[in-house]
Amino acid sequence: MVILVTGAGGQMGQAIRSISVKYMEIDFVFCNASILDITDKENCERIFKRYQPDYCINTAAYTAVDLAEKETEKAYLVNVTGVRNLAEVCLETQTVLVHLSTDFVFDGMSQKPYREVDQPNPKTIYGQTKLEGEQAIPELLREYYIIRTSWIYSEFGHNFMKTMLKLAQNHQELRVVDDQIGTPTYAVELAGVIIDIIIKNRGNYGIYNFSNEGQCSWYEFASEIFKVNNINIKVYPVSSSEFPTAATRPRYSVLDKQKIKDIFEIVPDNWQRSIPKFQ
Repeated sequence: MVILVTGAGGQMGQAIRSISVKYMEIDFVFCNASILDITDKENCERIFKRYQPDYCINTAAYTAVDLAEKETEKAYLVNVTGVRNLAEVCLETQTVLVHLSTDFVFDGMSQKPYREVDQPNPKTIYGQTKLEGEQAIPELLREYYIIRTSWIYSEFGHNFMKTMLKLAQNHQELRVVDDQIGTPTYAVELAGVIIDIIIKNRGNYGIYNFSNEGQCSWYEFASEIFKVNNINIKVYPVSSSEFPTAATRPRYSVLDKQKIKDIFEIVPDNWQRSIPKFQ
């Protein structure tokens, strides 16, 4: 089996690479943006023709949430045009596309965890482009998985966990937002779930949610990070209004994971138990 991974230099691409050695039966092809630019369809066709992948895991994305409000064209190019290019090439090569999406496709106004069938209503350019990227896939493909996730962190790339640990080196106290509720997701666990779905080869194509289990605020997440790492620092809960951003963050973006549990027997670990896995 050949699995081609786009965006290999990003957080999720590196997370998949970190566990790829466990799967000797799979030939992984890791392509960063300099090798495979998803916004260039000819480039996509050339790479797919060379490696003839059975699956393509698309982790390439424009993820600068605030900057997207200004760089709208760039966000659309990567998150919509790029995804459409991949879907078209997957159709030509009979490749199953596994595409990563986000909780930002929802408006954050729900009072209960979002299900895959709930109506998206993005409030940001980033969320809108990710939604339109999602919508391009079923227009072209029947065999695909779209996996929505949230609050990704890991040893790789830029993320909340690494930011908190770095800030703690030079600060005795921090103020962290306490009125945005979601669920952290350890990228290495998500990577394992993606490979598990592929290996089980059950079909059941469509949209799935995955994050760790439970919910918390960013303040609670930060507090747990410091607790687990035995870092003595004062953390104060504050309102989102104290940290204004160009793009509005969802107030509530917990994802319901019953579908992925039922169909693939995947049991997400609790977000608190996953933090110590960070190396």
